[in-house]
Amino acid sequence: MIKKICHLTSAHAFNDIRIFHKECKTLQKSGCEVFLIAQHGRDEVVDGISILAIPTPLNRKERMTRITKTLYNRALEIDADIYHFHDPELTRVGLRLKRRGKKVIYDVHEDLPRQIMTKEWIPGPTRAVISWIVELIENFAARRYDAVVCATPCIYERFIYLNNSVININNYPIANELFIPQGEWSIKEMAVCYVGGIHSLRGIYEMINAIGQTKAKLLLAGNFDSDVERDLSIKIPGWSNVIELGQISRQQVKNVLSRSIAGLVLFHPAPNHINAQPNKMFEYMSAGIPVIASDFPLWKEIIEKNQCGICVNPLDCEAIADAINWIIANPKEAERMGKNGRGAIEQIYNWESESIKLRQLYGSLTT
Repeated sequence: MIKKICHLTSAHAFNDIRIFHKECKTLQKSGCEVFLIAQHGRDEVVDGISILAIPTPLNRKERMTRITKTLYNRALEIDADIYHFHDPELTRVGLRLKRRGKKVIYDVHEDLPRQIMTKEWIPGPTRAVISWIVELIENFAARRYDAVVCATPCIYERFIYLNNSVININNYPIANELFIPQGEWSIKEMAVCYVGGIHSLRGIYEMINAIGQTKAKLLLAGNFDSDVERDLSIKIPGWSNVIELGQISRQQVKNVLSRSIAGLVLFHPAPNHINAQPNKMFEYMSAGIPVIASDFPLWKEIIEKNQCGICVNPLDCEAIADAINWIIANPKEAERMGKNGRGAIEQIYNWESESIKLRQLYGSLTT
């Protein structure tokens, strides 16, 4: 039986990789009628999925108030069998839909209470209190939903005691989305890449300092978190080695990865980073290039077990530069690491395997 399903997000773009390209497309291909409410310019159907537009908010306060109310009203218009929301600020929306007798799934992308501890826009002395309050609210709500989907094993461990239907659906890459069968490794550019949001806590200053100590270029794709950060970055020695690409399409991401000899993911040891599973790490692996990553225990376990990269102290610019220089000096080993990472994606870390769990969850809620 075809079921009507509605995904909700007030914070993500409509074409978010996890929400649209992975989850919504998986469900649509399984025969479900899928709606997605998200920020967009107009209502339209994209790849068989009905996009219902909500306005782009002027600021965070408006997103959490007026935009959330608009999203809830649009959700009621659909009258879906299952609602699946992706932002903790939609907790109240989820509970209101439950009170109307709807089945509701909460998709937890981040460990929000730990993430709050690094939010610079929240005054430092109040972060611990706000984190504690947010965790209480999130735990209260999680007990009332029909299911909780967790993006990492660490998040799963937190919610497993709060709900009888908790499942870990990892945000692994679509196996062949970013993969280009390689020719000779020697034709690659002497360049490493970083693809994603650009922020001090994600290591932008260290990456620029490190690239300046090498003969390589840094292909930098993504948007800076603020104009201030971009201005400061330009002043750091090493910026002359940076090729700033801005926000790019998925096809352009694929091309950047194919040009690169390694991918960087050098997050700082913030509470919500240490046990995260950054999608970009797996995307670099899926493209068949080595990963130079922060030496967090979980990341080291993945990278060292699969022999697909080098782990370094993300705060040590010299160690990062040494890793890049080693990749440059050892192309055969670098190529072998890339192939190892690609093999691990094909065997273990791919969305195709995770999508089975998503379909099984929906099957259990629609029978």
